[in-house]
Amino acid sequence: MASMEAKDYIEKRGGGYYVGGTRVSLDSVVYGFLGGESPEGIADSFPALSLEQVYGAIAFYLAHRDEIDAYLESGRADFERLREEARRAHPLLYAKIEAARQGATSRRQ
Repeated sequence: MASMEAKDYIEKRGGGYYVGGTRVSLDSVVYGFLGGESPEGIADSFPALSLEQVYGAIAFYLAHRDEIDAYLESGRADFERLREEARRAHPLLYAKIEAARQGATSRRQ
């Protein structure tokens, strides 16, 4: 009988979590899962991942949910902070972006 060996589906690198042996972040898989995407749909969205890797990533998330939820929340907070800093540092750029958005919205109506 062949021995079974445990696989490490997730690697922690550079302060982030990644599906083992890939550049696909655990965040990407988890957000798809939390958004109601099926494991097959997630695998279709990321050709670098096998269905087994997607299930492994979801199992890792479920086993470490508190830790990963805190990690994801920290990432969201960091993103919001950086976005606000960019808006303060480049107000004219963001005013142009907002004006372009407004123009695109009014053209669609």
